[in-house]
Amino acid sequence: METGHTESEIKETVERQREWFRKGETLPVKWRIEQLRKLKACVKAHEEEIISALRSDLGRSAFEAFLCDIGPFIVETDETIAGLRRWARPERHFSGLMCFPSTLTKVFKMPYGTVLIISPFNFPILLTLGVLVAAISGGNTAVIKASSKSPECTAILKKIIEETFPPEYVTLIDGGHDVADMCLAQRFDKIFYTGSPKVGRHVMAEAAKNLTPVALELGGETGNWCVVRADADIRDTARKIAFFKLCNAGQICIEINQIAVAEEIAGEFLEALKAEFIRQTGEDATKSEDYPKLITEAAYRKCSDMADAYRDRIVYGGFGDSQTRRYSPTIIYPVDRDEDIVRQELFCPLLPIVPFKDSEIDSLMNMIAEREHPLAMYIFTNDRKWAEKTMSSQQFGGGCINEVCIHLMVKGVPFGGTGHSGMGAYHGVWGFREFTHPQTVLYGRTKFNLSLRERPYSGKEGMKKLTFLKKFM
Repeated sequence: METGHTESEIKETVERQREWFRKGETLPVKWRIEQLRKLKACVKAHEEEIISALRSDLGRSAFEAFLCDIGPFIVETDETIAGLRRWARPERHFSGLMCFPSTLTKVFKMPYGTVLIISPFNFPILLTLGVLVAAISGGNTAVIKASSKSPECTAILKKIIEETFPPEYVTLIDGGHDVADMCLAQRFDKIFYTGSPKVGRHVMAEAAKNLTPVALELGGETGNWCVVRADADIRDTARKIAFFKLCNAGQICIEINQIAVAEEIAGEFLEALKAEFIRQTGEDATKSEDYPKLITEAAYRKCSDMADAYRDRIVYGGFGDSQTRRYSPTIIYPVDRDEDIVRQELFCPLLPIVPFKDSEIDSLMNMIAEREHPLAMYIFTNDRKWAEKTMSSQQFGGGCINEVCIHLMVKGVPFGGTGHSGMGAYHGVWGFREFTHPQTVLYGRTKFNLSLRERPYSGKEGMKKLTFLKKFM
């Protein structure tokens, strides 16, 4: 794969897109819908190649490739095609008596212009093309910087983009961090980055040089919590958590980072969780063809080294195969809420278990609230009233009650973080809004204009105007 980009080449690409955008080609909604249909058709035509690329880069099975990347992209595209005409329609507002004789004001949903999309390795198809769908729906041109850690997926993405769009409309650039910095050095009209908080800070700093608005989708600095209370359905909870932790070998921004389990049920829960891991992958997950691998050797070593640091508390798993880069789902128990392993995003199949007294649930939730806002939160309990109160008072990107991860699949709702887990939101109409600027235009009239707003403001005439104004404010 060619990665020898120069800054001058990237600058030229951006300038060509700016020039083409100014021609107004992207403005008609009908044209945008045509582009979305073309993109969807190309993805479906290359479905087998996508599955093969995901298998090569991440060890995904065909089922998981469709479940987590291809299928959600198709759903997202269909939702956007179905709703775009309605979303893009200008809003009409009554101008108000203070603006008389004007009676009409419109809010146009205008594209930002030329946008930069920096996508990650963990869901390289969905988190590249899903964002592109939002950018296209808003009427923008796009430069995509795809991940160098998933080279086969980047190659098929490049093929899809080049077959579907001219480079002055959409261009995909491959390469490492140096290429990403070359992209960030250009003046874009909007930047959308998915990745770590550390790199998110760098993206914001570079964007600030041109006052470029950004959307950041980050994993959360202190990880996503799952809270299992004493009244939870233990078997159902264990089944769902095991499924989720196995998915993509834990390399998911909304993945459960650590579980807080009520002491009263901790023993039973641990046994149920072990049993579910075995049921879903067999005695040795590293030998299962359905179990994904860690993205790089460095990621594998980091996971293995951290497991070794907690070797005396591993109650399940704790081994891997460095050749295949598969590391077993690993339960670490007990872990204190203040230990390093629960104060960082793990992005691997390690699963620390933090015991707490169910009677001290308020103290636990206060501790979680005091830390950086996570991208996701999951709670398992039969106390619906407490669950709703908790989920409506904690700050996080999104989450579930008695379920995991599938809030991501609900149509019409936003996905995005807050604070250290990001800013901005997308999916469906929220993606359209993220990539458009609401532009207000008042329609004035040339007849029946009042001199109310014009000077003089003093004397009897001024007092009359002021009295009239106060009646209609």
